[in-house]
Amino acid sequence: MSCSCSRIEAMIGPSILNADLSILRDECTNLLESGADYLHLDVMDGHFVPNLTFGHPVVKCLRSHIKDAFFDMHMMVDQPEKWIKDMHESGATQFTFHLEATEQPEECIRKIKETGMKVGLGIKPKTPVENLLPFINDIDMALIMTVEPGKGGQAFMDDMMPKVKFLRDKFQYLNIEVDGGVGPANINICADNGANMIVAGTSIIKSSNRKETINLLKKAVHDSINSRLVSQ
Repeated sequence: MSCSCSRIEAMIGPSILNADLSILRDECTNLLESGADYLHLDVMDGHFVPNLTFGHPVVKCLRSHIKDAFFDMHMMVDQPEKWIKDMHESGATQFTFHLEATEQPEECIRKIKETGMKVGLGIKPKTPVENLLPFINDIDMALIMTVEPGKGGQAFMDDMMPKVKFLRDKFQYLNIEVDGGVGPANINICADNGANMIVAGTSIIKSSNRKETINLLKKAVHDSINSRLVSQ
């Protein structure tokens, strides 16, 4: 999942925060069996965002039962550098932090890489996409939030799509993730603007047919990627 590859892939990552947390292991297993490419785990500290979710003990517990899945940790926390060691030791695959959450993004990236985890870097809706540019060559994924992080029930912000397009036009092989209110109704606008990693919560978790929904989302992204390749 690095931006140094010769082709990007369509990847769908259900947000497990929307799942039944009382049977989280079973929910994660079901999502993977339904075709999920990775699992998106939202960690909130009650400071960077108002809500509080879970920390590394839950990640460690899940990893003990789910050995091979890609865990994308969405770290909605202040001072994310303080969380790196525990998340790595708990089995996280990718550590995605917010540019707005630290005064030392370069140091944070360096520390993540030293553990062997992949690096994701995200921005909130009000942050200019250009702020990501100094770090692009050092990260594996850029995250564009399509809602304000840490708040439930928000509508998808389609005015974030120019940010996605800006990055895709400049970086053909960068993994670009969108997160917030994404589902079948707006997957095409996400895919057509260049997102290849799709975080979807309610639209997958509450679906009567999770496999069908994941396949629909993935096909839209796959078709868009192929369309861009043909037009080049």
